[in-house]
Amino acid sequence: MSEQSQPISRFHVPQLSELPNDIRTRVEAIQEKSGFVPNVFLALANRPEEFRAFFAYHDALMERDSGLTKAEREMIVVATSSANSCQYCVVAHGAILRIRAKNPLLADQIAVNYLKADITDKQRLMLDFAMQVADAAETVEDDDLAELRSAGFSDDDIWDIGAVAAFFALSNRMANLTRMRPNDEFYSMGR
Repeated sequence: MSEQSQPISRFHVPQLSELPNDIRTRVEAIQEKSGFVPNVFLALANRPEEFRAFFAYHDALMERDSGLTKAEREMIVVATSSANSCQYCVVAHGAILRIRAKNPLLADQIAVNYLKADITDKQRLMLDFAMQVADAAETVEDDDLAELRSAGFSDDDIWDIGAVAAFFALSNRMANLTRMRPNDEFYSMGR
């Protein structure tokens, strides 16, 4: 874990030794795999039951087999997190997107303005819909879904786009509430 001069949350951040066994085991596995503990794990571990529910839903959306690639799901996270002014998620998921897309430019392009990013027309349509769900879900109409279907998205894909956008709206708001600080390690990953 890198030493950061700023706190990672404005709320209590438990030490690994304070965590319930199942959460500590998960955090240690992440640390082993990535070489550091992403701050989101420690910040959300302050509330163990919510931590478990959050990461269960996260994993169900982001790790499952889907018609969307893992990189496309990360594109949704970066674009909607940018719209929600979530520094933590833009930085952390931008790093993941750079790695999954094997493209050091794409995350920054999407974070600044996905409409100008080097993505396919189908991916742009996916992000248009994700942004609609993130910004104005009440405006989603059957015609929006029909447009996605005509572009080749299945109903499961459409659900995934909307669910990822909606889940990360929650994540963005919690990260902003807690003033969650991105780990320094994220900034150089995948570059």
